[in-house]
Amino acid sequence: MNKFSKSFKALWIGEIVSEFGGAAGGIINGLLLYELTGSREWMGVLWLVYFIPSLILQGISAPFLNHVVKEKMLQNIQLIRAGAYILPLVGYLIGTDVGTILGLVVLQCLLGLMQPIYASLSFSLLPEICKEKELVEANALLDGTIRLMSFIAPGATSLLLLVSPIHFIYGFSSVMFLVSFLALSRIPQSSKKKVATWTKKFWWAEMKEGYRTFFKYPNLFRLTILSSTVQFAVGATMVLSIPFILGDLNGHSWEYAIFSGSFPVGYAVGMVLLTKLPKTYQTMYLGLIGGGLSFVLLFFVNSVPIAWVCELFGGMVFPLFNAQSAAIFQREAPRDRLTQLSAVRLLFIRVTMPFGILFASSTFLDLSTRQIYAIVGMLIVLPGLFHLIASFSQPNKNLLTNKK
Repeated sequence: MNKFSKSFKALWIGEIVSEFGGAAGGIINGLLLYELTGSREWMGVLWLVYFIPSLILQGISAPFLNHVVKEKMLQNIQLIRAGAYILPLVGYLIGTDVGTILGLVVLQCLLGLMQPIYASLSFSLLPEICKEKELVEANALLDGTIRLMSFIAPGATSLLLLVSPIHFIYGFSSVMFLVSFLALSRIPQSSKKKVATWTKKFWWAEMKEGYRTFFKYPNLFRLTILSSTVQFAVGATMVLSIPFILGDLNGHSWEYAIFSGSFPVGYAVGMVLLTKLPKTYQTMYLGLIGGGLSFVLLFFVNSVPIAWVCELFGGMVFPLFNAQSAAIFQREAPRDRLTQLSAVRLLFIRVTMPFGILFASSTFLDLSTRQIYAIVGMLIVLPGLFHLIASFSQPNKNLLTNKK
């Protein structure tokens, strides 16, 4: 950690506290809404309010992101999030269920709008605050931190609920985002605002140029599609995990809790493992193949402990692909359009998750839980094998020295 710059450490600390606050708030959102409505339909509405505006904004905002000061925008987003988390608490203090539900809906909408912008800007900021040879490990550290917070936050939130009413957890989340704002404010401003005459014609020209530039780099497009298959599988597992552990394997709730925590714990181990391995295309694609196999192996699993091991293994190997592919994108994309291309990349990746959810929840195909695990796993393994074999023909296999 000492080898990274102060700016990266500030970004990392900002990620830790905001991810923890966001994960805690996300848990409370569902609990509070179900407590007020008792309705699964309202739960679906809550996620639609998050996803639909988020994907729409992400699709049209890419040209704007090239013309902002990244450091300042990241700070402003954290302030908006901090304010948004107060809304359900305000609704509760007013004393009406309608006010609380309205606060939840507005909160989810704002979070959905802010998340893709924040992710694109922080992704494109990384090459400016890290040395090129540090990009793989920096991406792994940030990604691993997010996974760990998703594991730690549920338990910590449960403890907070023992001593605090459910509504006041929103105040805690708001404070976490304010702390993140303070951490991000320590990043010195290096990017500059580009003055542009914003007209409909200019926006459309910039939009077309951004997507045209994205498709000019087949290597970046290929890695983005591979990442999209992983997110498709993640979306499917959001539907499958509970019925697989509680239904197929006749497990208990505590066994599911361990199953859901095995992946982020494995991811933290994989983050350390990555620092010890050579940064090559072979290790990157082996990580992808191994991650896909962790899904395929669940087709054969007949006991909960073995399912834990599969998830742990998947968490250990996926960082080998995720961190290295992200570093390649950051290095090879044109620096003057990196923020815009990052938004396009993230759109391709995020849009596949709802399709994975629909695929796993559809009864039309009449597939079992195990069969769906095998299918989504093979969608990752087969392309990974193809690219692994092709990578041996590349003259320079080191990701840190292979220039465009």
